Amino acid sequence: FKTNDKLLERGLELLKMLKEDQVNLAANSLHELTRAWEATHRMYQGEAHVRSILFRDETRWPGYYFRADKPSMDNDNWLAFCNCKYDRNTGEWEMIKRPVKYISQ
Repeated sequence: FKTNDKLLERGLELLKMLKEDQVNLAANSLHELTRAWEATHRMYQGEAHVRSILFRDETRWPGYYFRADKPSMDNDNWLAFCNCKYDRNTGEWEMIKRPVKYISQ
């Protein structure tokens, strides 16, 4: 898919609205409870993914997503892992850039 920072920021706005509705999920059975949990898990996973793409100032996987506003791969600055942590007490996300460590044989 093709995206840019404005579309990603809009996605975060929509996910915020989804979070507001998510607290009202209810279940009448274990099956529905499982489905509600899966929907909640997907919501957080989707937000982590959007935040990771927005954090990385490049297009890293051109066959998967393409950032129209940052169309090139930047190995000098972004040959790294992007991790994120969510603090459920504050609702804040921490984005972390970690170096790739090569294992020599």
